[in-house]
Amino acid sequence: MAIRFSAASVEAPDAGPGGRTILRPVSLELAERRIAVIGANGSGKSTLLRLINGLLLPSSGSVSVDGADTARQGALVRSRVGFVFTDPLSQLVMPTGRDDVELSLRRSVRNARERRSAAEQVLRRFGLLPLADRSIYDLSGGERQLMALAAVLATDPAVLVADEPSTLLDLRNTARLRSILAALPQQVIYTTHDLEFAADAERVLVVDDGGVVFDGPAEEAIAAYRLAAAREPEPIEPAVPADPADGVLP
Repeated sequence: MAIRFSAASVEAPDAGPGGRTILRPVSLELAERRIAVIGANGSGKSTLLRLINGLLLPSSGSVSVDGADTARQGALVRSRVGFVFTDPLSQLVMPTGRDDVELSLRRSVRNARERRSAAEQVLRRFGLLPLADRSIYDLSGGERQLMALAAVLATDPAVLVADEPSTLLDLRNTARLRSILAALPQQVIYTTHDLEFAADAERVLVVDDGGVVFDGPAEEAIAAYRLAAAREPEPIEPAVPADPADGVLP
C-alpha cells in the first residue's frame, strides 16, 4: 500500500490575513511496514497523520492512498485506512467494547448472529473477551485503548494509523500494545513521544515547526531528534515600549 504526499500543506482556517502554516509542503512516499513520527508537541505530527485518511484535507498539494486521492475519494480511503486516536473515549461510542466492535462490523457482516460471532473472534484475538461486556467507563486507560484498537482492526484495514496510542498507557500496557502492533500484518504508521516505541519502526520521520526535518532509519532519526531537542532555545527578545515622541498616546 503506497501512501503518497505530493507537496501537501495545511494552513489554519481561522488564522486571518496571511494565514498560519500548520504543515509546510511535504512530499513523501510511505511504503514501509512500520513508520514512526516523532517531534515536539505542536510540531505538526498529528496533522501529518490526519492527512493520511482524510480526517484533514490539505490546503494545497495532495495525499493519496494506493492511488485514491483523500480529497476526492475519501470514503474509499477511509475503508482502507483505520485511525486510532490518542484518547480512546473519543472513539468508543457504545456502552461496551463488544457493542463497539459489533458497530464496526455492521456493514461487512449483516446478520446479527454472525456479527456477534465475528466480534467475539476479534475480542478473543486481542485477549479482550473477558472485558467485552463491561462498561467502557469501568475499563482502565490501557484496556480502553486496546478495545479502541480492536474496534478499528475489526474492519481489517490495509493501513493502521495511530496518533500517540501509548500516551495514556502504563508500562505493562505499553509493552502489550507494542507487541500487538509488531504482530499485525497491516502497515502501521504512528506518532509517539516514547523513543523506545519509535525504535520499533523501520523508518522514522522527525517533524519540527510544521515540516519533516529528518527522514531515515530509526536509530539515525532518533539521534537527530535528541540532538535537536538538546539545543538551547533561541531567547525571546523583550518588547520595546512605544516612545510617546512617536505620536502614540499613553
